[in-house]
Amino acid sequence: MRVAVVENTVISHLGQVGVALEEAGAEIVFYRPFRGEALPDVVRYDGLVVLGGEQSAIDDDLHPYLPELAARMRQAADAGKAVLGICLGSQLLARAFGGTNLLGQTREFGWHRINLTDEGAADPVLSEVKDGFPIFQWHSDTFTLPETATRLAQNPAVQNQAFRVGRAAYGTQFHFEASRAVVQEWAENFHHLIEAMEPGWLARHPELAEADGAAADDAGLAIARAWVKRIGED
Repeated sequence: MRVAVVENTVISHLGQVGVALEEAGAEIVFYRPFRGEALPDVVRYDGLVVLGGEQSAIDDDLHPYLPELAARMRQAADAGKAVLGICLGSQLLARAFGGTNLLGQTREFGWHRINLTDEGAADPVLSEVKDGFPIFQWHSDTFTLPETATRLAQNPAVQNQAFRVGRAAYGTQFHFEASRAVVQEWAENFHHLIEAMEPGWLARHPELAEADGAAADDAGLAIARAWVKRIGED
């Protein structure tokens, strides 16, 4: 099992997705196009993961690789491969299939509750978590649902929290890969950004992690393991 992982920023983590891939014995190959590296040839891989980043999904002038990355996500999805887009990755997957990227219209930071749709409750991946699970968020952009996509999860702030296109191409606006350890590192490295986005959150971080962190970790790992199982399935 070979999986390509595209990073879009300096400090990003596979987190719970990495745990699940390692459990499955996957060979993981990283690509960093924001540093000028080439994009993966998706034909050579069984799965494709595209992580988050500070750029918008249509920030083509500053990050000219974005249109081609979206195209390769679609290529992999159309070939029936397992594709996973998280945060920016989900916005690029939506773009790839004709969704409209909406910039700066929604803001969520920290652990928030997510509700499954009826389709999500029956989905091979999202059905592994209970309705109303907490998970970590960090975004201000969103997107419209592509016509060919199935909405799997939502909450009052964002209608399209998770969706699936085709057999196994999944986009999640929420950071289910972000375990408490990942969030702690983000808090240490991005404290100025966090304080600007959510004033006072850093001071409350310990109590918030105590309230929702363990349940979010469990939900994130369950989603990750379920997605990894889709790699190579018919």
